[in-house]
Amino acid sequence: MKEDEEVSGGLSLKMWLRLAPYFAKMKKQTVIAAVFMVASTAVEAAFPLFTSFAVNNFVMPRVTDGLMLFALVFLLFIVFAGVCVLIYAKQLMAIEMKMGLMLRRDCFVRLQELPLSFHNVNSVGYLIGRIMSDTDRISGMISWGFSHCLSSLLYILFCVMFMFILNPTLALVLVLIIPAAAIIAWLFQRKIIVVNRSVREVNSLITGAYNEGITGSKTSKTLVIEDLNRKEFEKLSGSMSTESVRAARLNAFMIPLMISIGSIALSVVLYRGGFLVHQQLLDFGILAAFITYAVSVIEPVVHMVGILSEMMTAQVGIERVTSIIKEPLTITDAPEVVEKYGDTFNPKRENWEPVIGRVTFENVWFMYPDGEEYVLEDFSLDIPHGTTIAIVGETGAGKSTIVNLACRFYEPTKGRVLIDGRDSRARSQLWLHSSLGYVLQDPHLFSGTIMDNIRYAKLDATDDEVIAAAKLVSADVVAERLPDGYNTEVGEGGDRLSTGEKQLISFARAILANPPIFVLDEATSSIDTETELLIQNAVSHMLNDRTSFIIAHRLSTIARADIILVVQDGKIVERGTHSELISANGHYSTLYKAMRLEELGKR
Repeated sequence: MKEDEEVSGGLSLKMWLRLAPYFAKMKKQTVIAAVFMVASTAVEAAFPLFTSFAVNNFVMPRVTDGLMLFALVFLLFIVFAGVCVLIYAKQLMAIEMKMGLMLRRDCFVRLQELPLSFHNVNSVGYLIGRIMSDTDRISGMISWGFSHCLSSLLYILFCVMFMFILNPTLALVLVLIIPAAAIIAWLFQRKIIVVNRSVREVNSLITGAYNEGITGSKTSKTLVIEDLNRKEFEKLSGSMSTESVRAARLNAFMIPLMISIGSIALSVVLYRGGFLVHQQLLDFGILAAFITYAVSVIEPVVHMVGILSEMMTAQVGIERVTSIIKEPLTITDAPEVVEKYGDTFNPKRENWEPVIGRVTFENVWFMYPDGEEYVLEDFSLDIPHGTTIAIVGETGAGKSTIVNLACRFYEPTKGRVLIDGRDSRARSQLWLHSSLGYVLQDPHLFSGTIMDNIRYAKLDATDDEVIAAAKLVSADVVAERLPDGYNTEVGEGGDRLSTGEKQLISFARAILANPPIFVLDEATSSIDTETELLIQNAVSHMLNDRTSFIIAHRLSTIARADIILVVQDGKIVERGTHSELISANGHYSTLYKAMRLEELGKR
């Protein structure tokens, strides 16, 4: 949803009701906060009544009999109101923290469950930004914003009730002024929200400019575009200044206008009330109470209108966050499968059959969820246990499609993928994923040590097992040249290591799992030739008696494959062994010769 659509409509009760399940989990805090908020608001609205009583019984008669008792009662009410505020504020803080925690937790869990198709079309930055900023805004609005709005409304209602009890005629005068103040405040708040949104948008651009300026400093210097960066930044800063001044002007105009309305209300009360006092139709104490009400009732009107405007903005965040939580899962396990094998977070491993590694594509048709044409059409292929499949093609040709289907990261549009002779959907996703060893071209490492990252493949592995796996693929070389060895922190995403070093560690991680199915996604593309030879020797032993899918540019990993699939424009155009495809003198032969010339050129 675009930012300029945030206030295009009014408040949506349906949208806010999406949070009802979360309130149901906080009934105790919500009820306590509501009860004590009503109590404190009622007492606060009743304070002018104490003023009226004091004027009529002590000031005008000029007596002090009973003054101490009155002061004590008044003090008790003040203390009572303060205690009420303390109690409901504590509950509101608990509601804010729990609401934010539950929303972020549910978003995180849902993101773990969602398939690759969702993550492929939603950027990491967008998801993180929306979840963190929107959950903070929602939890803050639910606790403090909503409660302050309700408190302001109750205060106005209590004040109006007390004023009508004191003097209906004078109360009617003030009640007619309140809607006028609300309308004016609403019009200004709408404009202020639009301008503040522009300020946020420009501020986001400035943050992005800082990020690019810092992370891209080397590129900027080599391209000699520092002056261009400065000019673009000055342009953004100028826009930020202009929009901020607009917002300040609107606020500067609205505040004195509201004060003026309050002054008008006070003037009317003084004029009308003074006349009634002169005619002996009104007590001085009641006039004093109305003066207090005239001064204090306008502020909560403005406050309430401002919060209502912010709630319209916050409800967009509710839509964004709840849409992630309720995002439909395009790949799910059937209820009977979950019953037997468990789900992602509650696996029933005792019921899992061992995976042998035979993969069969049976009349598979596949179209990506956001695509318009099939990338696989009536594709059939039986891959016996222990077979090595190489998938080749130019960059962007669609080599990962077959692997994604075999791993059940996607499901066929039509047809079936069988694992060990059974439809992959007849068992749980986690059952299959736990039997995969996957090494990516740009592998991801988690924050922690080298030892921790390798052990993720087998959480109960001993240090000796981790080190043995690392030595098998020469990842021990990475650890040995670092000061803390296997206890070296890899940084966020492994940013303290080179891509080649991360790949070696991910190889060790995959081998430690000892999976029946291996997937190597161009996993040696960023490793030097000498290191690759070490890996090839180790991997050649590891791939024995395992089903392996290899997406590779290197000739050494292609020529030894049992089956080679050639992908062009997302479709398989050739299949066969290396010698068969070379003899066919088709697309593979051309691609192989080009790759050979490329490798020879690098030597």
